[in-house]
Amino acid sequence: MDSTITLRTARILIVDDSAVMRSLLRRVIGCDNRLEVAGTANDGASALRAIVAIRPDLVLLDVDMPGMDGLSTLKEMKAQGMKVPVIMCSALTQRGARVTIEALASGASDYVAKPSGQPSREAAVQTLVHNLVPKIIALTEPAISAATQTPITNPITHHVTAHHAITHPAPIAPPSQATPSVLLIGASTGGPAALDVLLPALPAGFPIPILIVQHMPELFTRPLAERLDSRCQLRVREATSGEKLQCGVAYIAPGGWHLEIAATTALREPIIRLTHDAPEHFCRPSVDVLFRSAVAVYGANILAVMLTGMGSDGLAGCRLIRAHNGTVIAQDRHTSAVWGMPGAVAQAGLAYRVLPLDAIAPEIIRLTGIGQRPACEPRESFA
Repeated sequence: MDSTITLRTARILIVDDSAVMRSLLRRVIGCDNRLEVAGTANDGASALRAIVAIRPDLVLLDVDMPGMDGLSTLKEMKAQGMKVPVIMCSALTQRGARVTIEALASGASDYVAKPSGQPSREAAVQTLVHNLVPKIIALTEPAISAATQTPITNPITHHVTAHHAITHPAPIAPPSQATPSVLLIGASTGGPAALDVLLPALPAGFPIPILIVQHMPELFTRPLAERLDSRCQLRVREATSGEKLQCGVAYIAPGGWHLEIAATTALREPIIRLTHDAPEHFCRPSVDVLFRSAVAVYGANILAVMLTGMGSDGLAGCRLIRAHNGTVIAQDRHTSAVWGMPGAVAQAGLAYRVLPLDAIAPEIIRLTGIGQRPACEPRESFA
């Protein structure tokens, strides 16, 4: 019996007003035989018509276009009930970063920075192949798997992603008996939208500090922090090296820097340390780096949450947290854009709970003992 399985390719719609960029993206898609270009469009209105006509598995959507721009197109897609995954293509500029953050919070699955300063067209293609193709594969796997009724093992995320693939649940790790003194959150693909749900659900006076690693380049993390701060009862800010950790404040790792927690002899409160050490899992910031440093300071008094994301960054850190009797929660498959990072943790049996996104905040509130311990000081502005 022939066991060879033929899988259909993922069909991609390219939307960009630049003919040069459309050509470049077409070349990038052509570099992987799992992908094909289903069509192209040069503005938002054409893109909406193309989505209905060709039913792509994923849309690559330019942020800046004349007429209906990328953000407006995304919102109209949502209004029309179009559920196709979208990757925003953004320039590495302050404006591009802010619009991209808004798009991610509005339902875009992920983003890719347009190559700039490349010595040649071929170099630009290779940069995009490295940065974009794994995201496309991860986001289109559920559709391709459902179409073939065959589990697909992703060489990028190293786990089976088909919804029917797991038949034996992993063992569940018991929660720590220690009261958490810090909340750690790791996220990647789909993370901004997940944080946009999770953090606003946490109350003012949250009794412990929150540290977040979201895989993003440096121009993007400050706009992310500012947007979340405007929506939350908590204070949310981009982390600064040397500052003392405060309860009721969420610190987001700056893009391009590892975020660590350090104990000091001079100060009672732990402080933030930012380092430019080598990337881990091709990421800087890395979830594993944050989690390791937290264990050295807080031991068992850690509550870690692994949100949606591609790859397995954070798995080793969660193993260390569990080895020191801390508690880990993972986002479930159904509500994750990509069940890579949380899936790796769940399948390793490290999670105390595997929860849908909207159930995570209530569990955090319960585990941190809000109502049974002193509340943090009321929100105030930073100097």
